[in-house]
Amino acid sequence: MSVDGWNTVLVLGGIRSGKSEFAESLVTDAPVVRYVATAPEGDPEDTEWATRLAAHRARRPGSWTTEETTEDPRRLADVLASAEPNELLLVDDLGGWVTVLLDPDHQPADDVATIAELAEAIRGCAARVVLVSPEVGLSLVPTTPLGRAFTDALGAANRAVADACDAVALVVAGQPVWLKEGATAAAPITPTAAATAAVVTSLADTEPTPEVQLPDVLTLTPPAAPEPERSNPWAAPTMALPMVSTGLVIQPGMELPMPDEYAGPQAVDRLATLDVPGAGLGVLDRVVGFAAATQGTSIPAAWGSVRVLLLHGDHAGGASAGTVAGESARRAAQARAGRGALARLAAESGASLQVVDTPAAAPIENEPALTPEQVESALRYGWRLAEQAADAGVQLLVLGACGAGTEAAAAAVLAATAGAEPPAVLGRVITESGEIDDAAWMIRCAAVRDALHRTRRSSRGAKDILAELGGGDVAVATGVLLGATARRVPVLLDGPVGLAAGMVSRDLAGQARHWCLLADHGGHPAVRLAADVLGLTPLLDLRLDLGEGANALVALPLLRSVLALSAALPVHPSLGGTDDTDPAADGPESTDPSYADPDLTEPDYAEPDYAEPQPVGPGPTSTEADEQQASGWRAG
Repeated sequence: MSVDGWNTVLVLGGIRSGKSEFAESLVTDAPVVRYVATAPEGDPEDTEWATRLAAHRARRPGSWTTEETTEDPRRLADVLASAEPNELLLVDDLGGWVTVLLDPDHQPADDVATIAELAEAIRGCAARVVLVSPEVGLSLVPTTPLGRAFTDALGAANRAVADACDAVALVVAGQPVWLKEGATAAAPITPTAAATAAVVTSLADTEPTPEVQLPDVLTLTPPAAPEPERSNPWAAPTMALPMVSTGLVIQPGMELPMPDEYAGPQAVDRLATLDVPGAGLGVLDRVVGFAAATQGTSIPAAWGSVRVLLLHGDHAGGASAGTVAGESARRAAQARAGRGALARLAAESGASLQVVDTPAAAPIENEPALTPEQVESALRYGWRLAEQAADAGVQLLVLGACGAGTEAAAAAVLAATAGAEPPAVLGRVITESGEIDDAAWMIRCAAVRDALHRTRRSSRGAKDILAELGGGDVAVATGVLLGATARRVPVLLDGPVGLAAGMVSRDLAGQARHWCLLADHGGHPAVRLAADVLGLTPLLDLRLDLGEGANALVALPLLRSVLALSAALPVHPSLGGTDDTDPAADGPESTDPSYADPDLTEPDYAEPDYAEPQPVGPGPTSTEADEQQASGWRAG
């Protein structure tokens, strides 16, 4: 049984009651479903039965796989016993299974013993299972020996399976009634919703040992003077602590929140009514729609509190070919000290910065990048980072990474999740002197190719991809995306690691991609492909290459300006808005010459004390202030 209280569901119902459709609706959001068919084909001349089977097949999505157990009724127990924890099985139905069980062609078979084996297999099944079965207990007792044998066997099977399952539903005329529920006592639940109940539950309900400790958060302030020899006023101590278990459960099929589906279109429609002299914001109207949907309002506000998460983790082996040893660690230390492009851009944007060390990845061409335990810990750690940000009032997360071999790891993840060819998604290797290193690029391609060959028979589940190919930075980034989605915090992606995490997060919670925004693809082929698969259209085409996180911070002021402008501009007068050229519309202060705006004060023109640098904010120069006073200008 799973930790969230239930793992298996039995759906009962009469003929044409809608039980199969209801069972299918329980798993409709699951990324992968294995459909276990138990019914025999029947008489080839029975067209009505063939039509029923065809209708069942037509309803199954193309992503489902089908497995049949009609030849051996005992095989159903084997299928359940061998199912993996990340699988979801839909067994339809036990009536067909009992029919095969009683068929003399499949004897010797002991219906009582085989039913007991099935119930035991359900109890020990590691996967989530939804079973469908006809409810025959409400019908008349059959008049034939064979009919009575069938109802007796099916009744015994239903009782045994219902006792083994965590939840039981009865469907009558298409309406489900829950006869037995697991951990929750609410209305009908779905497997994905039940998973959500587990993962979104406060960590106070668990007892992590020891308590998770997260890296320090840097609050950066722009330097007062540009001279490099002066002391840096933003530097603050920080450290990266080892990742530890928190007890949080992250598993496939989680149903996390979605952005408001109405607020986004309403905000974009509102833009067409604003009092602007031109055609409007162009492609940047998508920023307004995204912010409106994630904030749940048609007039979104510009993001105030922003936090940058810089994930530092190296990949060993051929994935890191062409990189200078220790360079990524130097970049991480530089950011911790409040120096370098990322820290300075964060300071200018008023964003806090958190540098996170992630587990180093083993050479993927030879062995898995991480152990399964490391993957679980990394996912939980990323989730906690997002929770910490949400608790601090952060309104936007910027996700970046610095590490040797991150591009190759992202290419391997894309090849495993989107069927990409490694050479097509691996960017050119540029040396410190600006030269192209084709030899290093070929080594990276070979490492990814060998890793894919090594894992060709491995499961392509989300956690398996992180363990075999992704590594610590992609795993932590995936946890950040999931945790941010659970707390309704949007994420601005920047670079291959964040996009690779977005690809992996689809199998864990498909809602995560709807909380992600991509400012610029940076000319990186892996980012372009992943963005296309995830449906994330880059807002800009600047082709910046300042490092992950820094590229997004360059675009952040523009995005904030767009949101601030869209919220502040009035509706055009022709559409019912106020004419702001009418002085009477601005209040008494606009016509009263004695009115003085209390917010308008004389600036301080004293020379700054360079021995103790102080942050300076934007404001008019003395000449500008004099001209404004002379023209009678007042802030409105």
